[in-house]
Amino acid sequence: MRKNGCVKIGDTDMYYVSFGSGSKSLIVLPGLSDGLATVKGKAWILSLPYRKFFRDYTVYMFSRKNRMPEGYTIRDMAHDQFLAAQKIGIGQFCLLGVSQGGMISQYIAADHPEIVKKLILAVTAPYANSVAHNAVSGWIDMAKRGDHRALMEDTAEKMYSEKYLRKNRKYFPVLAGLTKPSDYDRFMKNACAILGFDARDELSKITCPTLIIAGENDKTVGNDAPYEMSKRIADSEIYVYEGLGHGAYDEAGDFYDRVLEFCDK
Repeated sequence: MRKNGCVKIGDTDMYYVSFGSGSKSLIVLPGLSDGLATVKGKAWILSLPYRKFFRDYTVYMFSRKNRMPEGYTIRDMAHDQFLAAQKIGIGQFCLLGVSQGGMISQYIAADHPEIVKKLILAVTAPYANSVAHNAVSGWIDMAKRGDHRALMEDTAEKMYSEKYLRKNRKYFPVLAGLTKPSDYDRFMKNACAILGFDARDELSKITCPTLIIAGENDKTVGNDAPYEMSKRIADSEIYVYEGLGHGAYDEAGDFYDRVLEFCDK
């Protein structure tokens, strides 16, 4: 079963998709790319990596809410995400946060330990370290100039392995032309929220089993980030993909198998 949905949050709404028919729940929160394009209407395509989850899980993937105020923070996003899950009747759940979604997930797990059964933090960081700050600041500058091609190309260069880039660089200009948004307001608010993010003092409040997944050469959040989170989250597990970077969730063939195995065990 696949569904494209929408839930009311305050004076705006939030798009989500769901797929699978299992009794257990997995919530997935995507990264900064959500600032350029939401999950609206994409249930079928977004479900493809999660096919092995369908029997036992219902998977929900959420966008950030549609209208975000100035100064909207990562913690504000976490609060609204919790409300959205409650409104559509999701009880306890496993939580997979990717990149910026992982930042949001840290606050959800810290603030609501009663509902997060398992936490998977993928290619993310506990604060806006110098690597993340430089990467995101550069993307903000490109968005201000309206240089979408540069934004997409630089994002890809900071995400993927050299092997992947050699194979796919020639397609980046075409993809950039197909993905340019009508404006960058949503992207800018998401990106600025990352620059102000710091959850280091909250990580000791996370009590659920936690798996941290990273690439060994992450040019977006840095290579120290997974270890910093692991030190602060009690009994957390860590797995680092050799030869991969921030796009490990795209490039590693066993990424989703690893997530499913952790949720099930």
